Amino acid sequence: MARVESKLGQDIAPSPNSDTLLTSAPFEVSAMAGYLVSLVMTVVATVVAVGIDSGVTIPNVSLVFVVPVIIAAVFFGLGASLCSALLGAFAYNFFLIEPRYTLAVDEAANIWAIGLLFLVGLIVSSIAYTSRRRATEAALLKKQATVLQGYSRDVVAADNTKAIVSITSHALAALFQVPVVVMVVTKGDVVSVSNVGGLEARPSEVEAARSALAMGSVARAGIYPTLDSRFDFWPVARAVRQRAVIGLAFDPDERPSSPDILVDIVGGVLALALDGQQFRAGRNAPPAL
Repeated sequence: MARVESKLGQDIAPSPNSDTLLTSAPFEVSAMAGYLVSLVMTVVATVVAVGIDSGVTIPNVSLVFVVPVIIAAVFFGLGASLCSALLGAFAYNFFLIEPRYTLAVDEAANIWAIGLLFLVGLIVSSIAYTSRRRATEAALLKKQATVLQGYSRDVVAADNTKAIVSITSHALAALFQVPVVVMVVTKGDVVSVSNVGGLEARPSEVEAARSALAMGSVARAGIYPTLDSRFDFWPVARAVRQRAVIGLAFDPDERPSSPDILVDIVGGVLALALDGQQFRAGRNAPPAL
């Protein structure tokens, strides 16, 4: 068992700086920091554009203001990118459109130029943000696949129920970054429990887990009849007497929209592992006299 859990820790245990898998991003900054950086980048772009315009005549100097839009979309999200687009349009009007240092516009062509700059900013912002989101989703799927692959390999190598339950709870913690409890129940009695994340199930939550098994459906935290439960409980369907239940303690403000698919995959592998372990135990048992 020690060998199996050592491999698990190397392969699928969450790192201290890892983001929640269902909401991961390249790195996280506060919304206010993103807007402040967007403002600074627009100021820098304005200085560059004014410097270029004072030295040489370039018809497309307004494109300098597109650069902060792209950077903001890639690193800080859609809101900061739209802020950069808006600030860039105002800066272009104020510093580079005649009459300068006022928001008034004398020529209709300049109005179109300002509007076009803002429209280009919106389009580029949307494209860059979409690309960032797709890259994040691809990285997320790759990480999930790695965790599930490691879990499947390690749980097959486990030789007893305690090891199987422990490996499963660590895999779920790696996937969701929340406290996890996995229980194995035989004839209504909990025979094996593994907690990860420092949150142990209270007696009322153990009853909620039994209720989820009895009903054969997910018992959501804070919803009748599990109003005081901190865990969402998923029953693990099995064909033998020994049954299992998975509990995840999500933050109510950060609950993922669709955790069921991953939980069902882990639950299916858990069921197969427990069935296989029980089959091996029955095969190796001494014959009855």
